[in-house]
Amino acid sequence: MESKSILNLASLITEDFADAVNLIYNAKGRVIITGIGKSAIIATKIVATLNSTGTPAVFMHAADAIHGDLGLILKEDIVICISKSGNTPEIKVLVPLIKNAGNKMIAITGNKDSFLGKQADYLLNAYVEKEACPNNLAPTTSTTAQLVLGDALAVCLLELRGFSSTDFAKYHPGGALGKKLYLRVHDISSVNQKPKVTPNTSIKEVIVEITEKMLGVTAVVENDKIIGIITDGDLRRMLTKVDDFSKLTAKDIMSENPKRIDINAMAVDAMEVLETYGISQLLVEENGNYGGVIHVHDLIREGII
Repeated sequence: MESKSILNLASLITEDFADAVNLIYNAKGRVIITGIGKSAIIATKIVATLNSTGTPAVFMHAADAIHGDLGLILKEDIVICISKSGNTPEIKVLVPLIKNAGNKMIAITGNKDSFLGKQADYLLNAYVEKEACPNNLAPTTSTTAQLVLGDALAVCLLELRGFSSTDFAKYHPGGALGKKLYLRVHDISSVNQKPKVTPNTSIKEVIVEITEKMLGVTAVVENDKIIGIITDGDLRRMLTKVDDFSKLTAKDIMSENPKRIDINAMAVDAMEVLETYGISQLLVEENGNYGGVIHVHDLIREGII
């Protein structure tokens, strides 16, 4: 039922939607979104979406607005009022106050002939035939429709602003989403130790190096260039094949041409390499030279995986 109502919203879109998007895009002020009841909860989510995608927005509860919070609205702000019926008492009191202040108002309502629908400068029709609630009482389908229209506004605005993944990361620096967009390989590898041996390093010294650096791996390096890799798995496989490894060196058991990644690459790119090849460690290069190691556990710890 809800999915059908959402599909139907497309048929209700008028030029008011495009005009509302352009109004917000060109506004010098903020977007103030208000509502009451479940519509207020939807309003808070739309506010969060707009703020995270480059459009400054503030939530104002309709009941609180008529008891002092009306001072939130500044001269150049745009107001979006959300109400299923468009005729709730608080909205009827609030709308004339907004109009008298000279602020442009966008209505998201399921009743275009309501008080709100007729008073708004721009109308976004959120009409639904019936709630998903079996009693047709609890706001379900109607709130979904309101949310979809709010998301549509946000997406249109971010496209107009040319809002990029870099911009998104700027507004989400502390979350996993943001980290995927700004965290680089060097941010992780720089805190790890740099295990390395030469081609002629004895197997005993290789074992010591892997053990001390605690990454389960060591790079085999010659003149600062990566020529191979030895993992703890390589050591176990060696022990199944030989009893005496005293005469073996790193070059005898290393894997040549290991997977590697540039130190300035995004951490999410390192994740893709690890997942694609089913490996746990990835050697890092800096200007063509050995630069360290990044481990799958590092990416898990940072929330990239």
